[in-house]
Amino acid sequence: MANGDSVSGPILAADGRPLRQSLARALRLQKLRALMLIAPLLIFILVTFAAPIADMLFRSVENAIVPNTLPLTVAALEDWDDASGQPPGEKVFAALRQDLLAAVAAKAHTKLGSRLNYEQTGVASLLRKTGRRVKRMEEDGDLAAQFAKIHKSWADPETWATIKRFSSAYTSGYFLNAVDAKLGATGIEARPENERIYIFLFERTLLLSVVITVACLLIGYPVAFLLATLPMRTSNMLMILVLLPFWTSLLVRTSAWKVLLQQQGVINDTLVFIGLVADDGRLAMINNQTGTIIAMTHILLPFMILPLYSVMRTIPPSYMRAAKSLGATDWTAFWRVYFPQSVPGIGAGSILVFILAIGYYITPELVGGTSGTFISNRIAYHISSSLNWGLAAALGVILLVVVLVLYWLYDRIVGIDNVKLG
Repeated sequence: MANGDSVSGPILAADGRPLRQSLARALRLQKLRALMLIAPLLIFILVTFAAPIADMLFRSVENAIVPNTLPLTVAALEDWDDASGQPPGEKVFAALRQDLLAAVAAKAHTKLGSRLNYEQTGVASLLRKTGRRVKRMEEDGDLAAQFAKIHKSWADPETWATIKRFSSAYTSGYFLNAVDAKLGATGIEARPENERIYIFLFERTLLLSVVITVACLLIGYPVAFLLATLPMRTSNMLMILVLLPFWTSLLVRTSAWKVLLQQQGVINDTLVFIGLVADDGRLAMINNQTGTIIAMTHILLPFMILPLYSVMRTIPPSYMRAAKSLGATDWTAFWRVYFPQSVPGIGAGSILVFILAIGYYITPELVGGTSGTFISNRIAYHISSSLNWGLAAALGVILLVVVLVLYWLYDRIVGIDNVKLG
C-alpha cells in the first residue's frame, strides 16, 4: 500500500473466505472422506461383533416376561412376606386369575412357565394345567382353594416366592445358575451338590485348553524351526503339508479321529499288531479327555506353527553362527540366542490356540464323551436344545470375561507388545 500503510483484517483464501475457515473446512472434509473409507468395515464389525455381544449381555440379565405377563400379580406380591411360610392372601390369587386370563388369550403363559421352570422345576406344567382351567373358575368363590384344587403347588409358599424373586425386569438369576448358585429365601445360596456342574466345566475347559496349547507348542516349535531353517524350496513344499488340513472339513477331520481312536480302530489295531498292548487291554482313547486332547491338538496345530514360522523366518542365521564362533555349543547358541528371539511367536501362537481351544464345541462333542466336553458344549445345548438363552448368554459372558482377564494377565506379565506375527 502507499505511504507504508499495512493491510488489516483476516487473510483470505482464493475463494474469498477467511483462510482459517477454509483450512478447518478442508480438514473436516478430509476426516469425512477417511471415515467413509472405513465405514463399511466399521459397520461390518458393529453388525457381526459388537451387536451380538451387546445382545448376549442383555439376554443374560433380561427378565421382562415375568412382570409383563403377571403385572397385577407382581404388584400384589409386594406386600406379601415370602419368609412367612404361608401362601399369599385372596388379593394375590384374584390378581393371578386376571393375569392368567390375559396370558392365556395371548398364549404367553407357556413362555412364562418355561422361564420360571429354570428356577423351580414343575412350574411349566403348573402354568399349562392352570391355563386350561382358569376360565372355569368362579370369580366370587374362594380363589385360593380353587387354585389349590387345580394343583397343590399353588398352596406352596415356595412357588409364590419364586414368582416374587424373579418379578423384576432384570435378574441375576442366570449368572447365579452359571456359577452353581441360586436365589433363596435368605439370599444367594449354593445349589445342591448333585446340581453343581458349571464351575467344574469351566475348570475343565481351562485345564484342557492349557494342555492343548502346551501340546501344540511342543509339537509345533520343532516343526516351525525346521521349516524356517530349510531351503526355501523344501520349506514351501513342507508348508503345504501343514496347510493341507485347512482344505478338509473340520467335521471330516474330527470324524476321522473317531475311527482312528476307537478301541477297534487303526491305532489300537497297530499297537496290538506290534505287541505293545494286549488284545484284551486296548487303550480307551475315545469319548474321554484323551480323545479331546489328541483331536484338538491336531486341528489347532497349524495355528501354532504359522505364527512361530513367520517369526523364525525373520531371525538371521548369522546370529547362531556368530554364537558358535565365540565358543558356544549348539544348545547354548539355540537357548541363549535363537530361543529368546522366537518368544514373540510363542506368545502369538499360544494366545491364538488357547482362545480357539476354549471356545471349541464340535470336536469335544464328537470325541470327548461325558468327561471331555467343554463349557462351550453346554452353551450350545442351552441355545439349541433347552432353549435357555439367558443361561447360555450368562455362561458366554463369563467365558468372555475369563478370556479377557487371562489376556490382561498375559499383558501384565509378558507384555502384549512382545507378541508378533513376523
